[in-house]
Order: sequence, then structure tokens, then C-alpha cells
Amino acid sequence: MTNFAENLATFDDVDHLQAIELYSHDGEIAALIENQAGSQGSLKLYHYLWEKYGEISVEAAKEGLVLYAEHTEDARQHPGKHPNIDRLQEVIDLGLPLTVETIPVGDA
Repeated sequence: MTNFAENLATFDDVDHLQAIELYSHDGEIAALIENQAGSQGSLKLYHYLWEKYGEISVEAAKEGLVLYAEHTEDARQHPGKHPNIDRLQEVIDLGLPLTVETIPVGDA
């Protein structure tokens, strides 16, 4: 089984992105994942899922939890510690996908 760092190495670079905005089913902003220290791994993972599935669907969220690898179990044991993982679990639990908008570097 691979770990999160090994999984990240397989994803495309996201240097061209400033952030990703996630929107709930009712069009409200659910989250902003910025391209900065501490969230770059999540940005890469969510971008990968968006490119593969076109949204953060239940299927995408399930794959995301597998790809977060060792961090997924830590998130289950410590709710709130890993909000980007918690969000994927919420997509699965509620059955409601998130739409994605990418913000390229240089856009405000």
C-alpha cells in the first residue's frame, strides 16, 4: 500500500494554480484550498480528482480517502484535524457532490 507522499508524486503539478474553490450543491462556497504550505498536497489531490471525475462526486471522494492513505485514519480518529479529508467523508455521507472552480496564478 502506498502512502500519501507516494500518491502525491503521481499527480500533475499545480504550480499554475493559486487555489481551488469548492461549491456545495446549492452554489454556496464550501471551501477554498490555496496553493500554500500546508495545503499544497490537498490542492494537488483535489485537482487530480476534479480532472478525473469533473467534480468531487461520491466516487471521487471515496478515491480521495484512499489516496490520502495514512492521513485518512488519523482524520477518522481526530475529527476536525484534517478538514480536507473530513470534507470528502461528508460528500460520501450526504451523497452531495462539490463542484470545483480553479483559480489560476495571477487571478484575484
